[in-house]
Amino acid sequence: MGIRGSVAVTVGKGTQWALRTFTKGGTSLPGKLAAKIDPSVLAHLANEYEVVIITGTNGKTLTTSLAFHVLQQKFPDILTNPTGANMAQGIISTFLEKRSKTGKKVAILEVDEASLIHVTKHIKPRIIVNTNVFRDQMDRFGEIYTIYDKMVEGAALAPEAIILANGDSPMFNSRDLVNPSIYFGFNHEEDGETMAHYNTDGVLCPKCDSILHYKFNTYANLGKYYCPKCDFKRPELKYEVSSIEHLDYNSSTFHIDGHPFKINIAGLYNIYNALAAYAIGREFGLTPEEIQAGFSATEQKFGRQETIKIGDKLVILNLIKNPVGLNQIIALLDYEEDPFSIGVVLNDRPADGTDVSWIWDGEFEKLNNFAIPYVGVSGIRREEMALRLKVAGVPEETMVTTDSIETLIDSLKDAPTEKIYLMATYTAVLNLRKALAEKGYIQERMK
Repeated sequence: MGIRGSVAVTVGKGTQWALRTFTKGGTSLPGKLAAKIDPSVLAHLANEYEVVIITGTNGKTLTTSLAFHVLQQKFPDILTNPTGANMAQGIISTFLEKRSKTGKKVAILEVDEASLIHVTKHIKPRIIVNTNVFRDQMDRFGEIYTIYDKMVEGAALAPEAIILANGDSPMFNSRDLVNPSIYFGFNHEEDGETMAHYNTDGVLCPKCDSILHYKFNTYANLGKYYCPKCDFKRPELKYEVSSIEHLDYNSSTFHIDGHPFKINIAGLYNIYNALAAYAIGREFGLTPEEIQAGFSATEQKFGRQETIKIGDKLVILNLIKNPVGLNQIIALLDYEEDPFSIGVVLNDRPADGTDVSWIWDGEFEKLNNFAIPYVGVSGIRREEMALRLKVAGVPEETMVTTDSIETLIDSLKDAPTEKIYLMATYTAVLNLRKALAEKGYIQERMK
């Protein structure tokens, strides 16, 4: 590392120390300052690491956490970005923070889809994991094909990196890549004949533009797809979910490649995240038993079925940011056996996506399948959220709209049920956690 790089690292580390000492901390500023001094500082910091990058629309944070705990079973000196700072400056800050020991150094990094190209410009990872591509933040990304273009362009800067892709996504089999590719997916059902929901993106055959059919469809555009008009079909899977044993709101039990696994988080979509983490572990030579130990060690992640006690209420907090993710969270309510209430907080700041039209594609109508006595609504775009729920058929007499996060939290204490499922966009989750910390319900942490 040259003088310029050394100065960049010194300034970055000094900034981290100052932020920790005199403020509540920070994730991206040290990396931003270091990169300004030396644009190639990331290459220097990551030079000794074997890197795995996880990118895609949904599931990055949990997949990263699962994979981190899995690899930690074999590689104790492992680095990750647990705060979710997944753009280039945040990743630089992650490396600045780490004090490495001797031995093999491994880094597993969550990377924003649009930032991948800025990371692979400097880091040449061993593996790049593609979780999925769904419509997300239209003001920033545009259509799903634009998102995938960014991912392909970023991966091409590291042509020796293995693309470990979700084989159930037609998008990831639609291009010839410069990178070698292997696939994971589901093979838990007998072949049948079905099609994705009519309001699903990414179901046109990339070869002939026909509508794809499925032998089975897990959710959204994922599953064992094929084109009835040409030879386009799902690629061969190297790693697969071979059966699903049990799903409830607290956990999921399943088999991968015939081996039994359990994760303490619910939802079919989270089994995809576990499958990706399993595939990473196997590529690094871990046994199924070591991988399960990693799964068991994984803690709740920020806004991912995070459980918070507010008085005598049990609040389950979930991040929402696009229709597919929202619909999967609503689907989790089918597992609930106890009475519950709902809260929805909608913001439209840049980190949330300023275009909130996606809520009209969310399946809020399914809330009418449950007897929900209280629906709290808040956030910057609370009026539009209340209108969406009204159009969905949610009874107006059950809805309480509040003009602040603090008022919403106070209203939750008076909800008629012990359990409350709270859905919030990214900055709304930040605001909720800050307000909850100020009220003494949780210990605040940086995100």
